[in-house]
Amino acid sequence: MIEARSLTPDVQLRICTLDDASALADAQVRSREHLRPWEPVRTEKWFTTAGQVERMSYQLERYKNGLVVPWVLAEGDRIVGAITLSDLVPGPFRSAALGYWLAADALGRGLATRAVEAVAEIADTELKLHRIEASTLTANTASQRVLSRTDFHQIGMAPTYLHIDGHWQDCNLYQRILNTREPGA
Repeated sequence: MIEARSLTPDVQLRICTLDDASALADAQVRSREHLRPWEPVRTEKWFTTAGQVERMSYQLERYKNGLVVPWVLAEGDRIVGAITLSDLVPGPFRSAALGYWLAADALGRGLATRAVEAVAEIADTELKLHRIEASTLTANTASQRVLSRTDFHQIGMAPTYLHIDGHWQDCNLYQRILNTREPGA
């Protein structure tokens, strides 16, 4: 089990639970317009507690099977963001994909940078991964700054890579090499 970590005196990075569904729905509603340009088109159910219970049930089942690690950024009872390592691949690849978002009212506090750095440390020391990959829309300069500050390096650009905000969009591709030790060491 991955232990919770403090990102600031008030914000904790911890594995999500089904009890977070209502707070996640609230964060999604609060940030709907802020997140819209950077996410897939969402159904109305997404913005409800029931929709978040469904999503978290799926994520937690995948977590139990070692395929994903879903964290939330919790500020008391409020969720102010989330960060996920998905598509964890063991063996010689030892890699995972990183995704994250912050609520509109949590921007400008360094939380994304702190969360990405903490997750990279966990990926290295606890999950024994070799690398983490991430992608951003080519216009998402804020996320690109977070990745740059946390030792990710751009490794390419993928045309029509993700279906975001209703259409296929180009993305910059990034990776962070965590270590060069032997797999599993």
